[in-house]
Amino acid sequence: MSVNDTEYRPALVLLHAFPLDSRMWDAVRAPLEAHFTVITPDQRGLGARPLGTAPVPSLDVVAADVLALLDSMGLERVVLGGISMGGYVAMSLLRQAPGLVEKLILVDTKAVADTAQQRAGRFAMAERVEAEGTGWVADAVLDGLIGASTHADRPDAVRAARALIDAQSAEGIAWAQRAMAARPDSTELLRGLAVPTLVVVGEQDSLTPPSAARDMVDALPDASLAVLPASGHLTPIERPREFAKIVLDWLT
Repeated sequence: MSVNDTEYRPALVLLHAFPLDSRMWDAVRAPLEAHFTVITPDQRGLGARPLGTAPVPSLDVVAADVLALLDSMGLERVVLGGISMGGYVAMSLLRQAPGLVEKLILVDTKAVADTAQQRAGRFAMAERVEAEGTGWVADAVLDGLIGASTHADRPDAVRAARALIDAQSAEGIAWAQRAMAARPDSTELLRGLAVPTLVVVGEQDSLTPPSAARDMVDALPDASLAVLPASGHLTPIERPREFAKIVLDWLT
């Protein structure tokens, strides 16, 4: 988390993807911090935050963690952004504290709940990491997380994503997968949302493709869509300069 204590800047809260942690925002932090107080918490069980004695897996728990952090900082209004799993957490947070969010940024995520097949896949990964550890996870997910252009042209971005995946704990990955499997459909939530929203998606995102982004834009009363060329699911890692410009142009 980075907070500037010397002058007032609007707060920009960024929630990370699975199975990574808040360091995934490092490549876009500097340009964003020129204008905002950037807050990037780790989800419980991932990054530097231990899982602890966690309750039944639910993204509502993660959203409550974020709300407690913001309350401890005395923040009453924020710009809220989330990528992939972080987008799901952002939608849960909106259910719990809609008045907190001044503007919303949804990145490479979707509003619909998982299908039965997708839930089964999440449960299977949770069980396997608990049985075998995490050494296989990066190889299993990187093709889906990273776009073809990045695999071909930006090995540094692929290495950065792999390092973050390899750093995660088995218990954190398993808990997060079960929490995501339990999330509800958020389409109706978006239909009633009265805040300006930016939807960003990688052109080559195969997990939450541009069609899913357009579905969210269609549901939202006040939304803008940005499709980032030559990028997959992890746009802030794959195309950090372009991603930061899209966000800043929209916010400022």
